[in-house]
Amino acid sequence: MKVSINWIKQFTEVDLPADELVQKIGEQLGAVEEVIDIGAKYRGLHIVKVVSAEKHPNADKLSVCLVDDGGAMKDVARNKDNLIEVVCGAPNVRAGMSAVWLPPGATVPASFDKDPFVLEARELRGVVSNGMLASANELAIGDDHTGIVEVDVSAQPGEDFAEVYELDDIVLDIENKMFTHRPDCFGILGVAREIAGITGKQFVSPKWYSQLLEELQSKQGAVGLRIDNQIPDKVPRFTAVVMSGISIKQSPFIMRSYLARVGIRPINNIVDATNYLMVLTGQPLHAYDAGKLLALAPKTDQTLQLETRLSRRGETLKLLDGKSVTFDDEETILITSHDKPVGIGGVMGGLETEVDEQTTQIVLECANFDMYAIRRASMRHGLFTDAVTRFNKGQSPHQTDRVLHEAIATIEYVSGAEVASAVEDEVTEYPENNVIWITPAFIEKRLGMFVGADQIQTVLTNVEFNVHKDADGLQVQAPFWRTDIAIAEDIVEEIGRLIGFDKVPLTLPRRSVAPTDRNQLLDLKYHIREILASAGANEVLTYNFVHGRLLEAAGQDPETAHRLTNAISPDLQYYRLSLTPSLLEKVHANIKAGYGAFVLFEIGKTHQKFVMDETEPAVPAERERLSLVFASDDKTWSAHYAGAAYYQARKYLDRLCSELGVSYSVQTMNNHADSDDTATDVSRAPYDASRTGLIKIADEVIGVIGEPRQQVARRLKLPRATASLELDIKLLEKYATSKQYQQLSKYPSISQDISLKLPADRTYAEVHQCIRASIPSSQHIRYQVEPIDIYQPEKDASSKHMAFRITAVSDRKTMKDTELSDVLDTVATQADTELSAERL
Repeated sequence: MKVSINWIKQFTEVDLPADELVQKIGEQLGAVEEVIDIGAKYRGLHIVKVVSAEKHPNADKLSVCLVDDGGAMKDVARNKDNLIEVVCGAPNVRAGMSAVWLPPGATVPASFDKDPFVLEARELRGVVSNGMLASANELAIGDDHTGIVEVDVSAQPGEDFAEVYELDDIVLDIENKMFTHRPDCFGILGVAREIAGITGKQFVSPKWYSQLLEELQSKQGAVGLRIDNQIPDKVPRFTAVVMSGISIKQSPFIMRSYLARVGIRPINNIVDATNYLMVLTGQPLHAYDAGKLLALAPKTDQTLQLETRLSRRGETLKLLDGKSVTFDDEETILITSHDKPVGIGGVMGGLETEVDEQTTQIVLECANFDMYAIRRASMRHGLFTDAVTRFNKGQSPHQTDRVLHEAIATIEYVSGAEVASAVEDEVTEYPENNVIWITPAFIEKRLGMFVGADQIQTVLTNVEFNVHKDADGLQVQAPFWRTDIAIAEDIVEEIGRLIGFDKVPLTLPRRSVAPTDRNQLLDLKYHIREILASAGANEVLTYNFVHGRLLEAAGQDPETAHRLTNAISPDLQYYRLSLTPSLLEKVHANIKAGYGAFVLFEIGKTHQKFVMDETEPAVPAERERLSLVFASDDKTWSAHYAGAAYYQARKYLDRLCSELGVSYSVQTMNNHADSDDTATDVSRAPYDASRTGLIKIADEVIGVIGEPRQQVARRLKLPRATASLELDIKLLEKYATSKQYQQLSKYPSISQDISLKLPADRTYAEVHQCIRASIPSSQHIRYQVEPIDIYQPEKDASSKHMAFRITAVSDRKTMKDTELSDVLDTVATQADTELSAERL
């Protein structure tokens, strides 16, 4: 946001030196990124009167001019009449006009910031030219270079050009982010008000802005104008008026100079007037060529008409910058005429109805738009304009009619136009700011210093707050342009900022030093990271957002995921449903980078549509998850591993649960009773049901472990040796315990093996669980069950053999073989009963 100090001075006194003002603005308003000395580029330029302009004797397109500088410039060649000779190539130069003279030694302003071009007296086709007469382009005030600037104000020859046009100016470039919540500060009026406030001066807004004005009446035969706001929720206020008798020309030079110094390119008097009001108030306006609007109307209804509606898929619009937009959405606000698009509301007008040199009648529109709709349209179509910068901050609808009335007066002044219709105004009910009750004690408690009621009243009324003081406190109402003031704490912040936070005493607040309760979930996450990292796994952090293609590749339905309406990137469209797809996506890149085998894990959050938080039913549930992926290329796998990749992931699960003191089991997915549980099924989608198990603690499913489906592996280019697991950390937290130190027994352990012949459809998990359940529990004896072998006879496909080693150790004595043999007998009996197993 570029701010002209001279423009500010039109509304409030600025008596601080520039460096002190910059420091104060930085401390109490916003960070100043750059201080630009506008006057430096116009130093030494003078107003001159062209006394004569004769045709150059040796050039058809040049004129030899004698100019009067009032004797202001020293050390320059003059004739006997004290006039200076200047050669000029502009077609509009003539005797009697006043122009801007760049004497020898002056720098051409347009070159000042790039490659400075310093003028000197030089001969042009046999005639010496002492400097030059400048065009607007050479003065860096617009693009017009067809003729020299004609001074349009009363000025004497020799006067300093910068002083005449108030170009002895300082422009401050204030960081936009500082004003994100302050739409009023995207206008000169708002910044002037704030400068008055922080320097302790009373600010008074112009009457046309602070007070409601009477309705304007047409000064000639009324022209029919209809407006139809079809989307009042997106367009809280829509106003328009017709103006006739337009004469398109350049705007006054001083208006152009103010626009140029704050980065707005002058175009013509109508467009410049709307831009001038936008920069002044923060309220964008737009002018349509009324004749071109009528050309869009059907012959049976030749009425000027503007509507607002949402875009339709397939519609196209060519914009003022020449870009054509094809709408693929039904959310963009359009301004239409007889249902034909003529502009994107709050963003940019259409080329087909632009104001040009033939325009004699305009429809002037001033509206208020929903800030979020404008932001989405800007991002969707890649359009970033000065209007967007202001509308997406949330301008107040209460200023719309006031700015329109002032724009009418300005256009009448710069073009000779007259109002030709009634002002049409469609406005939804928009409440005024609340009255907030506040006390000095309330402020002191939050600000850390006492501010008296009188000072509070003065500080706030300086920036035009309405403050009523009584014995109990103060009633404060923010003015209509302060859309950011909603609660009492906002008033406290405002008072602290206007007084200066540097005035707050450096006193530490009193706080208890008692330690806070530890967050058990954070502790568990930290412990999980330590366990997995010590086992060789690598933690990664991926985005909470994913592309819809990744969800589909993992077998998940994007319709069940929350879609972002304002995604930070096209690749990050949805909240992820589970963590596993994000990790599987990283496997191929790491394999390609030369990593033969690795383990990745991530702790993060997942979200899913239709699954709501139990404590807040209106809020989507947020699940804390852990996911781990093991992957190995074929060469590394064959050299260092054997069996299925599932068991590599299982090792990490065993290590994790062992360290957390959790006893778990794995049950095949096909046999699980609640496999229709939607919340769990989302995380199971990438897995091959025949090679996947559900992780259970007690009777509760806490996660899934297995290998990916072939389709998923193919889509994500996964190696054959890939396995993963995903756990619900909140459920894991319920069962996790602190691992207790257990002293090693001083007695020797004993081991015995048992081999079972079972039906071929019995799984290892079933057998292992049966054995563990059959071993009697004891406080003094610890048992360990290890698999030795799984054998499938070639000639008997109906059965298979499994061998286990059971180890026992007592804390109190040396155990006898017969004691362990009795345990194995019990195991064999139970296996026969439950699994139809035969002991070999």
